[in-house]
Amino acid sequence: MFVGTRVGLVGLAIICFYALLALAHPILMNSVWDQSTYDPVVGYSFDEVRQPAPPSRNHLLGTDPLGRDILSQLMFSARAEFLLGLLAAVVTVTIGTTVGAVAAYFGGVVDMLLMRLADIMIMMPGISVLIVLSALIGVEHFELALIIGILSGFGGTGVVLKSQALSVVVKPYIDAARIAGGGPFHIIFVHIVPNLLPLSFLYMMFTVTGAIFSEAVLSFLGLLDVRMSWGLMIHTTESAGYLLQVTEYWWLIFPASLSITLLCSSFYLVGRSLDEVVNPRLRRA
Repeated sequence: MFVGTRVGLVGLAIICFYALLALAHPILMNSVWDQSTYDPVVGYSFDEVRQPAPPSRNHLLGTDPLGRDILSQLMFSARAEFLLGLLAAVVTVTIGTTVGAVAAYFGGVVDMLLMRLADIMIMMPGISVLIVLSALIGVEHFELALIIGILSGFGGTGVVLKSQALSVVVKPYIDAARIAGGGPFHIIFVHIVPNLLPLSFLYMMFTVTGAIFSEAVLSFLGLLDVRMSWGLMIHTTESAGYLLQVTEYWWLIFPASLSITLLCSSFYLVGRSLDEVVNPRLRRA
């Protein structure tokens, strides 16, 4: 338990670090940085002779092949990643908790239909579906979060939460609520759903990890209609032909790739730490 808590604190510290970067970017843009130079999308570093420029006093992480400041891009993208992950997690947990509670309470045909839908969602390759949808329609962060939330909520998350809800619907207070005249939806949303929230919050952490990773893959492939993201930073590097020149142009690769790895890992570590708290079988003496 102590080890899991310590690992979770490390993940939480990483999350807080990137959250501070995301919050600091608009402050720096409005008060310290020149927007024509440090704008993450249309800025250009005229003070550098050649592009991409290595890290310097004016550009701590250097500039990209288009002359844009990488630190500004990194901080701007952190805010987008948090918003994407949070929205995807909320949609996933809302759908998954509702599906699990409804299937466990009603059972029968309702349970069968919802679980067969979940089986279909689980069998569908998530990244492949996202690639096809992104190629067919214009997908931004908001649409991507909704798609990920729907696929996850009606898929594996709903199945897990339904198994937890089955242990709740047999409790004596559920029968007492029925006898007292409580309707199905009153019982589901007042008595069952609150008991699923600890496990739902746990799956929020894992959903954020999946959403950030999916966005990075789609942005790297150039399939998302977004202003800037960590995956798009790597895509720009690859398009300019610097992707395989890691030793010479390391600042073009490592900031974005390490940020994706660290933020995904941090939410996963926090989720694993919470899993030890939520799941009694994983608790250590």
